[in-house]
Parts: sequence; structure tokens; C-alpha cells
Amino acid sequence: MRIIFALIAGGLFGAGLHISGMTDTTKVQGFLDLFGAWDPTLAFVMGGAIIPMALAWRMVPGRTPLVGGEFAPAPDPLLDRRLITGSVLFGVGWGLIGLCPGPAIASLSYGGWTGALFFIAMLAGMWATPLLSPYLDRSDQAA
Repeated sequence: MRIIFALIAGGLFGAGLHISGMTDTTKVQGFLDLFGAWDPTLAFVMGGAIIPMALAWRMVPGRTPLVGGEFAPAPDPLLDRRLITGSVLFGVGWGLIGLCPGPAIASLSYGGWTGALFFIAMLAGMWATPLLSPYLDRSDQAA
């Protein structure tokens, strides 16, 4: 049953990425071009994701998931060096390429070699993060 729900959720997520234009790198870069040909439509996509998730975190305490396990906790609101560094790296990659992890995976089916190259670079970054985290943590403690 859990696999069926995961398949449905993944299919809805992928369809949402495609319908909203999040897999169109030019649309994403247009959204990030604040002083050029700015395209604000992706702000509605983000709002359409942030608002329901914020409500869901408010409703979760005392409930259990339909398919077992536990709900993930709300993220810690602390702004530390790790969060800021990760956000900057994510934003630079998103701005340069126009893809974030979900659309990058979706683009493997149609993105050609450039989509595959980005996906490999993304995996390398995910692999390197745990190796570099102790250095960021150490510099946080020194500050």
C-alpha cells in the first residue's frame, strides 16, 4: 500500500512540475531575472506549495500517517552557516541552469546530455555534502 501511495504522490509531483513550467529552464530563469524580462508566474507555484505545507505542519501533531511511520517534523527555523551556504549554492545552481532536484530528475527523460550532466553534478554535490559538513560545523562553533 505504501508503494502505491508513493507512486501516486510521485506521479502528481511530476505532473505538477510539468504543468507549472518548473521543468522549463527558460521559465525558471525568467522568474529569477528580476531586472529583465521577469516572469512572476512561478511565485504562484511556490505559494501553492508553501501554504499547504505550512498548514499541514500545523495539523500534524497528534496524528499518524495513513500508511504507517511518522510525519517528518517541521524544519528548524534557525539560520546558521550550513543553511545559508546550502541556500546560496542551491540558488546559484538554480539560476545558472534553471533546474532544482525534482525537475532535474524529470529532465532526464528529455533533457539530453546537458540534463544528464547536471544530474551527475547534483549527485556529486549530494555525495560531497556530508564530507564537507564537518568543516562548516567547525567554523560555526568558532564564530
